Amino acid sequence: MTNKERRDKGFAYISDESIFEEQKECRKILQKLNFIDRSDFEGISQIVSELFGKSENAFVNPPFYCDYGKHIEVGKNFFANYNCTLLDVARIRIGDNCQMAPNVAIYTAGHPVHPVSRNSGYEYGKEVTIGDNVWLGGNTVVCPGVHIGSNVVIGAGSVVTHDIPDWCIAAGNPCKVIREISDEDYKKLFRDEGIDEEAWEDIQSRMGL
Repeated sequence: MTNKERRDKGFAYISDESIFEEQKECRKILQKLNFIDRSDFEGISQIVSELFGKSENAFVNPPFYCDYGKHIEVGKNFFANYNCTLLDVARIRIGDNCQMAPNVAIYTAGHPVHPVSRNSGYEYGKEVTIGDNVWLGGNTVVCPGVHIGSNVVIGAGSVVTHDIPDWCIAAGNPCKVIREISDEDYKKLFRDEGIDEEAWEDIQSRMGL
């Protein structure tokens, strides 16, 4: 197998010239994205569409970093805030209506544990998947091979090393489930503060509640 074939199968591989060529193409697009006029929202959206392997109405606030771009698949209405890094050696698959706060990092890339194997130049990538309606708080790190379910909130500063189930709030290092999300959370805004009535009426109208 070629190193690209090995990489895409999740096997140990070496970044050879063919892989560097793919990364060069991505970096050309990132150059445009990270140096565009930050008020050119339409231009940013167009570049993001060019960068990602799959997207629909996606937007990122530059700067943004990734290895390939084409290995990133996001659903409808994806948003990533400033300084996000998605190391997409393997696929990163993200569902609809997902949000990332500043400094979120998703890593699919890894290296052997033993220094002899690691110094050989071999590395690997393991797919990360995230469901629908997920919010990753600021400075969250998602590690290789992790699967996060739908309707999940990950607290700021978390390091997600294992799978997280649907419908929960999780946080910490390592990230652990704190509690389930329920209908009692409909009107919550921040901690014990509720959503004001004017906004709540608008939410009900917008969401058909």
